[in-house]
Amino acid sequence: MSSTNGNSVGADSRFDPNFTQHVIDATGPKASPRMRKVIGSLIKHIHDFARENELTVEEWMAGVNMMNWAGKMSDEKRNEGQLICDVLGLESLVDEITFKLASETNDLATASAILGPFWRHDAPELANESTIIQNPVEDGEVTYMHGVVRDLKTNEPVSNVTVDVWQASTNGLYEQQDKDQADCNLRGKFTTDANGRYAFYCLRPTPYPVPNDGPAGKLLELLDRHPYRPAHIHLIVTKEGYKPVTTQIFDSKDKYLENDSVFAVKDQLVVEFKPVKGNPKATLDLEYPIVIAPVDKST
Repeated sequence: MSSTNGNSVGADSRFDPNFTQHVIDATGPKASPRMRKVIGSLIKHIHDFARENELTVEEWMAGVNMMNWAGKMSDEKRNEGQLICDVLGLESLVDEITFKLASETNDLATASAILGPFWRHDAPELANESTIIQNPVEDGEVTYMHGVVRDLKTNEPVSNVTVDVWQASTNGLYEQQDKDQADCNLRGKFTTDANGRYAFYCLRPTPYPVPNDGPAGKLLELLDRHPYRPAHIHLIVTKEGYKPVTTQIFDSKDKYLENDSVFAVKDQLVVEFKPVKGNPKATLDLEYPIVIAPVDKST
């Protein structure tokens, strides 16, 4: 297709070939170069999308209403807009781009994965060897999860690293979705000791469906897609002077590994839960080493 003023609108198009560039050129001189580049590209692609599909007013308004619905549902405990991005694969794509760029600069630490919509900034700080299980469940398999956080460059253990962890219960619900769970059940922040070690008790995760009470679930229904996520545990690993790691780890026995509804599984993040003996508090053991990359102070 030929281009006019940088637009991908053909000269023989039924639509004004200059309109999109006119909108892009309305950006003022005080906009940052990155803002100009990103929003200019967004305008171009979204205009091309509308023309390519000859989007109707009713279809456009349906999209607007879906965004409004997501906004009304979102708060400090749930991000429905992010969940829509997840089921469309956008967050996983952005994560792939970020991970790829890091690998090209030799900053390839522990593999990343999407944040997801149910992270909370106010998770409690807990001592190593304690548990995030406030509400025990009969069908839950208690797991002793532990590991050492190491520096990517030196391979030395790193102390005072925050390991923020959260997971859903065996009924498929995070605590903010379930009035029967205690506040901040199955979530907590741990700090590595002098040997870079963290350790806590959690549940072996179970697969669960994306919530169907909002626009993300509705979108999956309209697309005739299953809503299930493979069993996983979320982690955010942070320390001043190091690049943060946001990731998920997935149970190797889960049947949805090849068909995650939000496309987040990576081979490097698949782990094995092993039977444990001699620990009266747990039936399973999960050792998960973590590698974090120091911030390059020369840049």
